[in-house]
Amino acid sequence: MPRILVADPLAEDGLERLRRAGEVTVVSKLQEAELILRIPEFDALVVRSETKVTAPVLEAGRKLRVVGRAGVGVDNIDVPAATRKGIIVVNAPRGNIVAAAEHTVALLFALARWVPQADASVKRGEWTRSRFIGTEVRGKTLGVIGLGNVGSEVAKRAHGLEMEVIAYDPVVSVERAELFNVELVGLNELLERSDFVTVHVPLVDANRSLIGAPELALMKAGARLINTARGGIVNEAALVDALKTGRLAAAASDVFENEPPGDNPLLVLPNFVATPHIAASTVEAQVSPNAWRRCTCSSSAGA
Repeated sequence: MPRILVADPLAEDGLERLRRAGEVTVVSKLQEAELILRIPEFDALVVRSETKVTAPVLEAGRKLRVVGRAGVGVDNIDVPAATRKGIIVVNAPRGNIVAAAEHTVALLFALARWVPQADASVKRGEWTRSRFIGTEVRGKTLGVIGLGNVGSEVAKRAHGLEMEVIAYDPVVSVERAELFNVELVGLNELLERSDFVTVHVPLVDANRSLIGAPELALMKAGARLINTARGGIVNEAALVDALKTGRLAAAASDVFENEPPGDNPLLVLPNFVATPHIAASTVEAQVSPNAWRRCTCSSSAGA
């Protein structure tokens, strides 16, 4: 019977399915050195976003045949190193797309109506309504960077909110965009036209610091930015400057370059909303029956 190591938390329903296929061991929060010591005895490794499956880990996995990422993307797995060793890498790209899309919309409203700030104010015993004048999303333009699985679901929901939706994705055809009633534009045009911008691309080399100081300078004064994709796509130092100067009215992020973010200057800004990488964390997403897919190492913009 194959031995399966689950290195990040999974719902009991998911663990039960794995137990039908092999002997399951669950050990979370392993550092690289600890994982290297444990992995030689296992045939399969299952992770989410927290565990990093590096080349040394894969090299130590002398019996390892498959690495599964329970979620969208495989940027925490060294896919080229796995390929060199003949280890299959799979993920579940549709298991949590609704959860991620809904969390994006939640952050959009949090930014539009200052929900976290107003909540904290009331709990401090204050009642300063004039400090929290928000903006309606109806009639506003939402720019979606990456019209893949999650981005397209966000676009559907934005239309229901009576927003105009434009998107940037160099690998998506005009015909596909039209299916979602979305206008495809260049990145610069999207940044210039959008009242809200939301990021849904994988963290590949081409997308690292995709939104930096030059891109933030193109955005409308008072625009709002949301990132539920991956840390490193938005340059955090540039975002701090844009928020401090008032170039952006507000920003929200579920992901950071380093997680946990530690002493990150974004976290002290009153116009920044943070959540701890929970976009996929719903009961439904944990038990989704969607099939796993073999990773093809795509470098497309959409995620």
